[in-house]
Amino acid sequence: MNVTVARIAPKLASILLFTLMLCVSVASQTSQKPEQLAQQSSEAWLAVVDSGKYAQSWDETAQSFKAVVTKDQWQSAMDANRAPQGKVLSRKLKSAAYAKNPPNAPEGEYVQIQYETDFEHKQAAVETVVPTLDKDGKWRVSGYFIK
Repeated sequence: MNVTVARIAPKLASILLFTLMLCVSVASQTSQKPEQLAQQSSEAWLAVVDSGKYAQSWDETAQSFKAVVTKDQWQSAMDANRAPQGKVLSRKLKSAAYAKNPPNAPEGEYVQIQYETDFEHKQAAVETVVPTLDKDGKWRVSGYFIK
């Protein structure tokens, strides 16, 4: 009997440790505000855009975005509008506002995030990134604008 307990105890300890780590991970995600989760997602997405990987950035957008804009349309728009701005010199969070079921948008949860961004060829721009909570529970970009 002691031999069996000795064999099971390490496995049980591993399972309990994994379960505890999973609970802590889920708890930390649920304790974050939507604005924080959306901001993390938008900044990861912006890093892809900043590297010029426009096709990949489309792959990582929300389903609602993909339903309206094709990958080719997105690449053309980014080549025409984002690429000429040059490299990002600085980007600072200006605001992040959560909205549920906003007017003139499909039903859902959104966060409008604005960054004050200095590009190589355009100073004092405002980038607006609009992540939405996709059906799989992940925040993904559904809109992007530069002014």
